[in-house]
Amino acid sequence: MSKEFKRFLVTAALPYANGPKHIGHLAGAYIPSDVYVRYMRSIGKDVVFVCGSDEHGTAIPNQALKENTTPKAIIDKYDAQIKDCFHQLGMSFDIYHRTSEPIHHETSQEIFLNLFNKGLLTEEISEQYYDDQANVFLADRYIIGTCPKCANPNAYGDQCERCGSTLSPRELINPKSTLTGNAPILKSTKHWYLPLQNYEGWLTDWILKSHKDDWKVNVYGQCKSWIDAGLQPRAMTRDLDWGIKVPLPDAEGKVLYVWFDAPIGYISATRALFKELEENKLQFATPQRDFKNPKSNDWKPYWQDGDTKLIHFVGKDNIVFHCIIFPIILKAAGEYILPENVPANEFMNLEGDKMSTSRGWSIEMHEYLADFPDKPDVLRYALLTNLPETKDSEFTWKDFQAKNNNELVAIFGNFVNRALVLTQKYFDNKIPSRCALSEIDQKVINDMKELPDKIGASIQAYRFREATAQVMDLARLGNKYLAETEPWKLAKTDLEKVGTILNISLQIAANLSIVVEPFLPFTAQKLRAMLNFQQLDWSKAGAADLLNAEHSLGVASLLFEKIEDDVIEKQIKKLLDSKKAMELASQPVTPSKAEITFDDFSKMDIRVGTILSAERVEKSKKLLKLQVDTGIDKRTVMSGIAEHFSPEQLVGKQVTILVNLAPRKIMGVESQGMILMAEDKDGKLRLLQPNESVSPGSTVS
Repeated sequence: MSKEFKRFLVTAALPYANGPKHIGHLAGAYIPSDVYVRYMRSIGKDVVFVCGSDEHGTAIPNQALKENTTPKAIIDKYDAQIKDCFHQLGMSFDIYHRTSEPIHHETSQEIFLNLFNKGLLTEEISEQYYDDQANVFLADRYIIGTCPKCANPNAYGDQCERCGSTLSPRELINPKSTLTGNAPILKSTKHWYLPLQNYEGWLTDWILKSHKDDWKVNVYGQCKSWIDAGLQPRAMTRDLDWGIKVPLPDAEGKVLYVWFDAPIGYISATRALFKELEENKLQFATPQRDFKNPKSNDWKPYWQDGDTKLIHFVGKDNIVFHCIIFPIILKAAGEYILPENVPANEFMNLEGDKMSTSRGWSIEMHEYLADFPDKPDVLRYALLTNLPETKDSEFTWKDFQAKNNNELVAIFGNFVNRALVLTQKYFDNKIPSRCALSEIDQKVINDMKELPDKIGASIQAYRFREATAQVMDLARLGNKYLAETEPWKLAKTDLEKVGTILNISLQIAANLSIVVEPFLPFTAQKLRAMLNFQQLDWSKAGAADLLNAEHSLGVASLLFEKIEDDVIEKQIKKLLDSKKAMELASQPVTPSKAEITFDDFSKMDIRVGTILSAERVEKSKKLLKLQVDTGIDKRTVMSGIAEHFSPEQLVGKQVTILVNLAPRKIMGVESQGMILMAEDKDGKLRLLQPNESVSPGSTVS
């Protein structure tokens, strides 16, 4: 028999504040956790829901280098962006915290000292990679090389983003420093290690025996693979100047390993929540939350009482840290509860390829919201119906369009709109009374009553795709009921029966406003306004008397709007253009040619000329015949630019021309100079022109 818990603590993976986050992240941890939390609150459970920005680790200073700024500027920029996106997408966190806050540094250092003082950390001197040009030890993400498992040439020292394998720097083939590009050397340094191997027996009992039947197969399988392969000691400190300082006197220049401090962020976020509640300073609390007389120490039962159920929602690449390393830290600390479940999802791919911001193959949250500001729920629905719950899934823009047009618009929205419009037409926008029920009426009521329990059971089993489909089944039930009873036809002969049909239809709509709230919160709010109906908890779902006769409805409007083909084509083009731009940006610049002297350069006479005429050359795809006013004279120049410019584009343009190049015949025409061009990485030619008009013959020096 499963245990009844007094309270629930739900965490969503802390996103790195080193750049925008894409919709694959939403599908991995955030949308599923929000659905779960909203449902659990609706059934009356005591739930605390925490998240926040992960602001340490090498990813932050790496991004600062790319953007030519400071790590602090990076975390401030992306914390604000990510937090705003989550807010716009309806995430109902009780707090969205930051690991740069003092309370997090304090909490992480306390736990580290707890382990150190118990003698549970080992001090070791080992050889680690060092960049002797930059004069720094290289933490995991300052090293790239070839992945030993999938041959990805750009794998990091801690993880390969192509295959998802967890790595150590010494496993990389041909490692290089990301700071200088040099091959690193090995140099001795001191660190404090957590001997993971000492906990193998305990992990075997806790995961492989106790959670074999209730953890998802993908999570259990990854954990078993790690344990079966044998765990190794893992350093809990790094040589870095960005992060939480190691609280020991002989640890100058060392910080806590980001995967030591990051999950502790859940604890510090919970501490911060109750501290801010006590001080009435909370910034991110959801309006429906009501903590009674909160005190700063009220965080402790959520982390230190066995009657609390702790659940981590994460993505595939975070499984090992949340199922093995963090639980070992909690176990070693001795004061904390352990996660009851880690319902991690696999990866969501995009249009046939793995999602990756660095390759330009992603849909960033902030870009989606900019392009579809009124459709946060459409994205939530498209992701929920396609979550990578036990294996990788795929998002496509065409499927997104189909989910919106064929399901949200044609089924859900169509049903609600018809029920409301018909009530407005025949009953002055008031709920009609019911007369005697027919067999079909009673069956619909019975089916409606059963669905909320099915939806709830699926949510509690972390089967969110199934639960979302069941919500849509309720809308389908209403649509089918209207289609079969055809009240618009019946109105001519039996208005009383029409009243019964519309009453039942509107009861279905009221039930939809309850059960859809965890999934599509903005839609639920809009639907309640149209029904002129207050928010009810889950215990009321399934009832056929939520709306009383003569209850006045609100103003009917469309719940969802159709998305046209041109909108989707624009998004696909945007995606392809982004990928192409990233590929070009990553291509190496053409190496410089052999050194020349100033005397060599001074021999070239480069002038500004004006193109007087241009024409194509017969039997040539590349050549244009140009007449150029060089200021010295008017001369003919043959130029191989016909694939990049039409003759009409060039007439009247000013160009730079090498005027003292020896003439030579091309296609029987003597060319008397060379037009200078810039060739981009994509091979496209561009004119080199003065930034404002100058006299022909002006020299370039």
